Amino acid sequence: MAYARETPMVHAGEDPAAHFGALSTPIYDAAVFAFPDAAQGAAIHAGEQPGYFYGRMGNPTQAALEAALCALEGGEAALALASGMAAITTTFLTLLRPGDHVVAPLAMYATTTALLDEVLTPWGVAVTYVDATDPAAYAAAIRPTTKVLYLESPANPRLQLVDMAAVVAVARAHGITTVMDNTFATPYNQQPLHWGVDIVVHSATKYLGGHGDLTAGAIVGPAAFVHDARWRIHKILGGVIAPQTAWLVLRGIKTLALRMVQYNANALAVAQFLAGHPQVQQVAYPGLPTHPQQALAARQMTGCGGMLAFEVADLSAGQRLIDHLTLCQLAVSLGDVATLIQHSASMTHAAVPRERRLAAGITDGLLRLSVGIEDANDIIADLATGLAAI
Repeated sequence: MAYARETPMVHAGEDPAAHFGALSTPIYDAAVFAFPDAAQGAAIHAGEQPGYFYGRMGNPTQAALEAALCALEGGEAALALASGMAAITTTFLTLLRPGDHVVAPLAMYATTTALLDEVLTPWGVAVTYVDATDPAAYAAAIRPTTKVLYLESPANPRLQLVDMAAVVAVARAHGITTVMDNTFATPYNQQPLHWGVDIVVHSATKYLGGHGDLTAGAIVGPAAFVHDARWRIHKILGGVIAPQTAWLVLRGIKTLALRMVQYNANALAVAQFLAGHPQVQQVAYPGLPTHPQQALAARQMTGCGGMLAFEVADLSAGQRLIDHLTLCQLAVSLGDVATLIQHSASMTHAAVPRERRLAAGITDGLLRLSVGIEDANDIIADLATGLAAI
């Protein structure tokens, strides 16, 4: 039976028969698992037979989460990890060797940029940053050594979109792997694998967990790739998700659809308010008619998410606004049930060279807002108070 998209988010990963009938997947606090005999011990240890032997390589709670992630994204296999950066690092190290080349967005999560600049570039991987809103820019940057086209859509922090179908077509024409960070959109609003993207990564800390009480990451993609990532790279790096954390992500996923409906509605209402305020110079939200890629958002997304960005005059104006808020909390993360605000230039993107930061549209007066599930009118009233203080 084909279910609506909300239903799998409630039941994804469930297997009561495997857990003595438990509807809530148990937390398996076991670091070591015994084998029934030598032959199975050898096969399980080599990854040739399903099973568990050591907590670093998985446990039943983690496996339930990975099954849920596959159901949400429509992927063959998944790997749950300790953080979003563990997921991104494991993905790159599985795909790349010294001498390879990556094409990545100029505007994206700053720590991904730091990984490329400060770790992979000294290791011998070349990186070209492009305007990811233009598929032709990806095509123009390709070299004979290009192995990965990296995508992030909507992008952090200005909510630029990537035309997934167009970039996938470019990649397939050259035999290149596409990797996409789907953290902002979530599988509720967007499923990159259905558009032909090869591998999806998430910071499950954000919307999948949803409550600001865990740190986790995820990779979803082809079974062969996930097997390689798990047994060749993750096994060595050891970015292990704790069983308790895996269970919390599973619990968060059960309410993902409900939360995303509220995030989508609240963010649109807040964006419309900000777009009409005289102290706001610009609002970036894909659901607004003023967003240059609204048509693309309508084509490849079912909702525009809870993230938006807006500009005020300068750094001091942004700081005055923040200091006069009471409901919206100053914090760097996102995807929480509570509304969070941050000043990108002095916080998450402070380490990005100013020239590159400005080229990506991250101005001194840019504020990023992760709209929560509170009443939209209360969020708007709080922002109005802050804007009045400018």
